[in-house]
Amino acid sequence: MVKMSLDPVQVMSGQVNELKVSPSSNGDSRGSWDGKQEIDQDQLGLGTTPKPPKPENAVTIAVSSRVLFRTDREQKVFEQKGVEEYLRYQIEHENEPFSPGPAFSFVKALEAVNARLRDLYPQSEELFDIVLVTYNHAHVGIRLINTINHHNLFIERFCMTGGSSPIGYLKAWHTNLYLSADADKVREALAEGIAAATMFMTEKLTEVSETQLRVAFDGDAVLFSDESERIFKAHGLDKFFEHERENEDTLLDHGPLKGFLETLGKLQKKFYAKGHRLDCPIRTFLVTARSAASSGIRALKTLRAWGLEIDEALFLAGAPKGPMLEKIRPHIYFDDQMFHVEGAAEMGTIAAHVPYGIAQKHNAKRNASGGK
Repeated sequence: MVKMSLDPVQVMSGQVNELKVSPSSNGDSRGSWDGKQEIDQDQLGLGTTPKPPKPENAVTIAVSSRVLFRTDREQKVFEQKGVEEYLRYQIEHENEPFSPGPAFSFVKALEAVNARLRDLYPQSEELFDIVLVTYNHAHVGIRLINTINHHNLFIERFCMTGGSSPIGYLKAWHTNLYLSADADKVREALAEGIAAATMFMTEKLTEVSETQLRVAFDGDAVLFSDESERIFKAHGLDKFFEHERENEDTLLDHGPLKGFLETLGKLQKKFYAKGHRLDCPIRTFLVTARSAASSGIRALKTLRAWGLEIDEALFLAGAPKGPMLEKIRPHIYFDDQMFHVEGAAEMGTIAAHVPYGIAQKHNAKRNASGGK
């Protein structure tokens, strides 16, 4: 199995091939005079930098700098030499861009979707808005900005907390999803009702689409509540199947990422309305260990009642998820169980752990007893 770490200051070790992109500038924030100049440039057809949407209108994705970029070396400096040496090191290397981290391809795919949305709806602010969230001191901001420009990313909003927890700012940003390498902060965000997941690096990395955002979800304790998972853990598989058949007309309660799937569905419908259902740049997948005949009806009825269209549903009846995810090639896959996250990572999928529900208690017991 791929070695995984839930240490708040580490992500999985491994290599990422740096994407080849041309250097570019995002532009700087401007005052009122420069704002007037920018309007004049737009009227002349010279202004090309898009404006970030208002947070209340956008689908806000808050991403930690340690999952957007590779900062392993810098983290070691911090751990071994302390904060002052860390800051000095960052300043000395501020013209050296970080290489891409596990969330990089996901963010690039979000930007590709935004480009299509702007073409179809030039005045709309219903777009993905990426906020870079970091514990770093503002001194490190120059290196982060240089890196963003180097990789041609459009990220204008930063939240640099200087060592303080960023969780309190997430609601102020109207955050729809928070991705971090810090499992404790992810749990804090989930406790605040914010969709969140812990991301990991893999030794192997599967190539993903540059034109279509592909997002895969587990079912129970991710899209749905952990109600059915509790039955399975307490009473076994047969009782679980019996419970699902008896309750197939009773909707499952929502899980922590239901709201994020809803936002994806809302954006998909904007493409459908313009005749782009077949070439929609967003595609969603349900990848669940449930069995179709024995327990799939309740899950599908729940999604339909919520008004959500999952593009593809894979009921694996306990089969490994890794090989299926290798074929799907999602930019990100969400699961509540580390066993499945590890299996996905082994096959080269960027997987994110959602530490929610009854499975976390079982994971804790297994770890305490020395289990893998």
